[in-house]
Amino acid sequence: MTEENKKKPNPIDIHVGSRVRLRRNMLGMSQEKLGENLGITFQQIQKYEKGTNRVGASRLQAIASILGVPVAFFFEDAPGQESAANRGFAEDASMAFAVEFCGSPEGLQLNRAFVKIADVKVRRRIIDLVKSLAADDLD
Repeated sequence: MTEENKKKPNPIDIHVGSRVRLRRNMLGMSQEKLGENLGITFQQIQKYEKGTNRVGASRLQAIASILGVPVAFFFEDAPGQESAANRGFAEDASMAFAVEFCGSPEGLQLNRAFVKIADVKVRRRIIDLVKSLAADDLD
């Protein structure tokens, strides 16, 4: 491997790292806290999230457990995946929009507040309210 190839992160490593960051932010967890749970430094978490350092299989399993998602979450919509036609009912455009929104400051705030509401009926009423305020029906 040439020196130049060593400096450029692999697109899959970048994608996995961005999904780690997305989920960590959705939960309101700091890099320090995730690193503490894994027994590593926040700098190592930064390197994972940038794709600079590759996440090993056992470490990825531990991250998935801590963040409460299956390992497959980190590979959703990864570069080089099979075409949408072969993935059944997957909705690429809406999923990409949802991931982008959840990563935005408003999406993170809304998500953090929403998951703190314990009453399922209240959450359902909030969804109904948001739908009624939206210009287009979201169904």
